[in-house]
Amino acid sequence: MTSPADKGMQAERTSLAWRRTALSVAVGSLIGLRVLPPQLGPLGYAVAALGLVWSLDLALTARRRYRDGSRHVHAGAVVPARGVPAPTLARTAATTGIVGLAALVFVVVIASR
Repeated sequence: MTSPADKGMQAERTSLAWRRTALSVAVGSLIGLRVLPPQLGPLGYAVAALGLVWSLDLALTARRRYRDGSRHVHAGAVVPARGVPAPTLARTAATTGIVGLAALVFVVVIASR
């Protein structure tokens, strides 16, 4: 029988996944900063800036959740089961909606040319 895996690794894997997501959003926003403004004007800059702010929020949330989770694991306490915090979920939903709307506007602008 093997020994159980290190309990601290789960929190680290989750943190790394959040960081990868934040990095992906940041890279997509930087690409959007290069591509969107010629097509959408100031709205393109706004969408790219919103994506960068969102990626910063994701990175800070990942850092906070990892710190809290590892503190519980090292203290030997039972880690409370909790989902994604409501403010993070609300910001993610709002950002996704705005990016989706911007993509729709982008497609309409391109189609009308």
